[in-house]
Amino acid sequence: MKINPMHSVQAYKSQQNVQRQQQEIVKKADQLEISAQAKELAKAREFTEAREQKVQELKAQVQNGTYKPDLNETARKMYDYWNK
Repeated sequence: MKINPMHSVQAYKSQQNVQRQQQEIVKKADQLEISAQAKELAKAREFTEAREQKVQELKAQVQNGTYKPDLNETARKMYDYWNK
């Protein structure tokens, strides 16, 4: 029986090439991209947290009796809301 050493080397190299290609496919498949909509939701969450903090401060002022609303500003905003 005659053994061709070049054939086994070529088979080994082709197997390595196949493995490299499979690894590249796996690397490409494991990417994560955050959509623009998800980024907007993250910004909205920051806004919500800041708003929640302001609401808590206002609640504390109301409970302490130190809350003094600006009546002119309130009237102006109501007027703007109803006349738009």
